[in-house]
Amino acid sequence: MGRPVSVLDVAQYILDRKGKMTTWKLQKLCYYSQAWSVVWDDEPLFRERIEAWANGPVIPALYEKHKGNFTVSKIPGQPDKLSVSQKETIDGVLGTYGDKAASWLSELTHSEAPWQRARQRDRLGLGERGNAEIRLDDMAEYYGGLYAAQTQ
Repeated sequence: MGRPVSVLDVAQYILDRKGKMTTWKLQKLCYYSQAWSVVWDDEPLFRERIEAWANGPVIPALYEKHKGNFTVSKIPGQPDKLSVSQKETIDGVLGTYGDKAASWLSELTHSEAPWQRARQRDRLGLGERGNAEIRLDDMAEYYGGLYAAQTQ
């Protein structure tokens, strides 16, 4: 088990592995890294809040570091803070989602319960701005169910 690190550490690790990408895609890959860490490792990967924005899950602390940029190759994170198991979790996520387009990832998150539940709790309509939190327990329940179905 690792200790929670910063989303910035996770983001820079992803950029080191995959290279320059859109900020939109980086947000989704960090989201899925958190989701699968909760399932595979029984603990959050990073401590920062994830919100259900109109275009899908966004981590505001990461957004603050890249806002105004369409693409990014550097984030002020320290990937060497990640444990071996945390890197393995992120690598697993990158193996599944890393080559997908940002728009595909966004559509996928829109079809999944954690983003939908957060938006419903705050009564946000399609395309409406809001900062509803995507809860870790919703992520654990939904992605844990997917994992259980895949491993049967």
